[in-house]
Amino acid sequence: MIFDPMYLLLAVLPGLILGGLATLVTKSTFSKYSRVRAASGLTGAQAAYRMLKSQGIDYVDIEMVQGFLSDHYDPRTRTLRLSPGVYQSDSLSAVGVACHEAGHALQHANAYAPLAIRSALVPVTSFGSQASYIFLMLGFIFRPFLLVGAAMFALVVLFSLVTLPVEWDASARAKRLMVSSGIVTQREQESAGQVLNAAFLTYLASAVTALLTLLYFLLRAGLLGGSDD
Repeated sequence: MIFDPMYLLLAVLPGLILGGLATLVTKSTFSKYSRVRAASGLTGAQAAYRMLKSQGIDYVDIEMVQGFLSDHYDPRTRTLRLSPGVYQSDSLSAVGVACHEAGHALQHANAYAPLAIRSALVPVTSFGSQASYIFLMLGFIFRPFLLVGAAMFALVVLFSLVTLPVEWDASARAKRLMVSSGIVTQREQESAGQVLNAAFLTYLASAVTALLTLLYFLLRAGLLGGSDD
């Protein structure tokens, strides 16, 4: 049996609902404050540069990358990549997102442990995420494979959980340094912070969905609620 209604009800539907709501809130909040210009007139790229410079970081490259909200920091090359709507815009949304990504660069420079753990988990998580579903399907025929699938997917859950403090801390650094670096005023910081808080919901939704999926694995493997024969 490949299709399992329990998987649909326990993991798929909750994941779609939570993920959809989080995405909706993030996009609407970003759109709202993308129409509000920062008093400093700094673009996202300039804001990130100023924030990093204020902390003595002058070796991080800031590049523009295509895609909507495709912004990220690459610790391998020490490069901060910002989408066009963030790199070129001087809106509070753009400044908030850019400073958040700069927060990741500061985490890297300060050897923030959760970031190092997340980076180390990337390759095994990528493999575990794909392979776990293969073992799940095999597990309907040979039940021991469910245990292997559950173990692999546990890495995905760990990655999602470690991501939460990483993202929250990057936003906390951004909120604090945006003001002290003169990028936004104290009043503007609250609005920019709302964009970051909304974005955090997407990571929270992802973590909850991963936990529910692992719960499904464990139930099917008979490790929770008794054996499912």
